[in-house]
Amino acid sequence: MEKRQLGSSSLTVAPITFGGNVFGWTADEAMSFKLLDAFVDAGFDFIDTADVYSRWHDGNEGGESETLIGKWLASRGGRDKVIIATKFGMEMGPGKVGLSPAYMVEAVEASLRRLKTDYIDLYQSHKDDPDTPVEATLEAYARLIEQGKVREIGASNFTADRLKEALDLSKKGLPRYQSLQPIYSLVERDTLEGPLEDLCLAENVGVIGFYSLASGFLTGKYRSKADMAGQIRAPRVEKYLNDKGFGVVAALDEVGEKHGAKPGQVAMAWLMARPSVCAPIASATNLDQLDELVKSVDVTLDAGDIAKLDAASA
Repeated sequence: MEKRQLGSSSLTVAPITFGGNVFGWTADEAMSFKLLDAFVDAGFDFIDTADVYSRWHDGNEGGESETLIGKWLASRGGRDKVIIATKFGMEMGPGKVGLSPAYMVEAVEASLRRLKTDYIDLYQSHKDDPDTPVEATLEAYARLIEQGKVREIGASNFTADRLKEALDLSKKGLPRYQSLQPIYSLVERDTLEGPLEDLCLAENVGVIGFYSLASGFLTGKYRSKADMAGQIRAPRVEKYLNDKGFGVVAALDEVGEKHGAKPGQVAMAWLMARPSVCAPIASATNLDQLDELVKSVDVTLDAGDIAKLDAASA
């Protein structure tokens, strides 16, 4: 399995990122440890989380995912064997939101404490903050890098214009966003493709898109409204239950049959074949799902496969 360089950064990563949004919510501590162990044992190393995961779940306050990853790191060792990415900027409580220098200092210390580590490999702006000058945010990142608390920085949910503003400032000696984390999958192409993807390609910014499997829809798990009964992700999936969505799944079935692969594996292979994409993010809540996910790297699509999927998802 060939590793990929994240942008022009010092980080090289395996071609799939494990999404830690499930930890402390749909995966408890025991299962989270099993998933992380199996992911690393399979040769992968890139784990993405955020301080806000999983604040949306009843009884949670945020920080649950980072806390479980920290416990896992402390119990297993091998911090230098994994790439830990986390994010800040989403609301964590009154006054705890945005990309201001003052809040960044508070947020990074909280994440380091929960992760039980003294550095973060990739620290990301979870969303743009129009109330904070881009230069001020980058200057604050520079101080964290100088202190050794952060190795590289990334952006998430940015527009092309705002990302370009940050990249232009980085050419004047400020830290550079090496990655972009947008929503991106075969059924969610519009956010990235166009000016934003063109910018990432031109500036060598590695895309690590989220919802790569559209909350499980692209695994073929949901083929009718009846399939969503009792499913925790049903509200997110319902919008894909239309002619276009079912057409994409049909194309995944067809290409998968040719390669002896499952729909979700083909969907991940399509992402990994995109020139802009470095390591798409996907999650698993049990070991069977994880086994299916990591085997996606063994699926190599030809030009005809990609054309078929492009046409179905256009």
